[in-house]
Amino acid sequence: MIELQGFIDKWLAVQPQQRIALAFVDGQRYPGHVALAALEQELLGAAYGIREPQVAAAKLGWWAEELAGAAASGGRHPLTQVLFDDERAHALASELWLAPVLAAMAQLEQGTAADYPGQLHDAMPLHGALAALETAWWYGPDASSERAAQIAVLNHLLYTLSRLDADIERDRLPLPMARLARHSLDRTQLGKASAQRQRAVQAQLEDLLGSWNGSSALPGPLSVFRALESRHASKLARRAVRSADALAALQAGRSRTRLSTAWQAWRAARAWQRQRR
Repeated sequence: MIELQGFIDKWLAVQPQQRIALAFVDGQRYPGHVALAALEQELLGAAYGIREPQVAAAKLGWWAEELAGAAASGGRHPLTQVLFDDERAHALASELWLAPVLAAMAQLEQGTAADYPGQLHDAMPLHGALAALETAWWYGPDASSERAAQIAVLNHLLYTLSRLDADIERDRLPLPMARLARHSLDRTQLGKASAQRQRAVQAQLEDLLGSWNGSSALPGPLSVFRALESRHASKLARRAVRSADALAALQAGRSRTRLSTAWQAWRAARAWQRQRR
C-alpha cells in the first residue's frame, strides 16, 4: 500500500485539488478509480516529462507490455495490479488499455504546432485515448467520451501554457507558431515578461476559453476527477486572461485550492452517481 501511495501522491502533486475529490471517491471503496487516475499521470509523465525521446519510448514500451499482458497475469506494477483486480478492467477491450500508450509513443518527437487548431489536433490522439479509457471505466464502454476527450486536451494545453518558462528549450512550445509570429516573439523572447508575451498568452487563453465553452455541447459524461480538473482549469484561465501578468497568474493559481472546490467536487460526484453503471 505504501508503494501504491507514492504513485497517487505523484498524481496529487500535479492536481492537488483532487485531494478534495477523494472525499467523494473514496479509495477504499473505489481503488480502481484512483489507480486509473494515477496511471494516467504515469503515462503523461513518460510522454511529456522525460526529455530524451529514447528514454521515454523505453518506458512507454514497458507500459505497453505491462498493459497488454495484465489481463492474463494480473500485472506487475502496483497500479496495474489494483486495476486488474477489478472485474471492469477485464470487461474493457485490450485496445482501450493500449491506445494511450501507443498514442504517447507516436507523439514523442512532435514539434511546435503551426496554429491553435493544430494544437488541438496533435493532442487529441493521446488525451482522447485516455479519456476513452477513463469514460469506459467510470460509465461503461457504451458511454460517449467526446466531451471528456475535448476537455482532456484543453486541460493539457492550459497546463503546458503555465509551464512556458520551464519548457522554453523544448522542441514543442505551448504557443503555436502562428501566434508567435503574430506577436513578433521568438524562443529567446518567450522567457522574458513583455507586452508581446502578455498579448500572446492572453490570446491563447481566449482560444482555450472559447473551446471550453463549446465543450459543454458535446455528448458524454465526465469522471469526478475530470470534471473537477476542468472546472479548476477553466476558472483559472478566466482569472488569468484578465490579469496584468497572465502567465504569472496561471503559475500562481495552478496549485491553489479554493473554498468552492469542495462544492464543485460534490456536484461532480453527484452527477457521477446519477449516471454511473
